[in-house]
Amino acid sequence: MAYTDFSYLQDEYKDIINYCRNLKVGDKIKFQKEKHRYTIQAKSDRFIVCTKPFNARKTYLYTIIDLERLVRGAIGLVFGLTDDVNNSESAQECINDLENGEYEVSHRNCVKLDVEVI
Repeated sequence: MAYTDFSYLQDEYKDIINYCRNLKVGDKIKFQKEKHRYTIQAKSDRFIVCTKPFNARKTYLYTIIDLERLVRGAIGLVFGLTDDVNNSESAQECINDLENGEYEVSHRNCVKLDVEVI
C-alpha cells in the first residue's frame, strides 16, 4: 500500500499552511479542483474538517485537510464516518479522534493539498 505523504514539500507550501491555520470555523475555503467552496466546521493545528452541500442527494460532502501530510480526503475507514460532521460539535469530535490517532485521512482516497489562497 502506498503511503501518501507530501510533507517533504513543507517549504513550498508554507504560504498555504499559514493561510489555512489563520482561517476560522465558519470561513469558506476553495480548492483548485472544485467549483464550490467548502465551509470550515472544525479545526486544529493539524486538521481542518470542511463540508459543502450536495443538493442532488440532499446531503453534504466532506473533506479533511491534513496540514502535516499536505493532503485532503475522506476518513480511512471502510464505511466512512458514522457521525454527521455538518455541524461544529460533531466535526470537533472528529478532530479529537483524528488528533488521538483513532483514525486518519485515507491514504488511498486523498489528493495533494490544492487550496486557493485568496
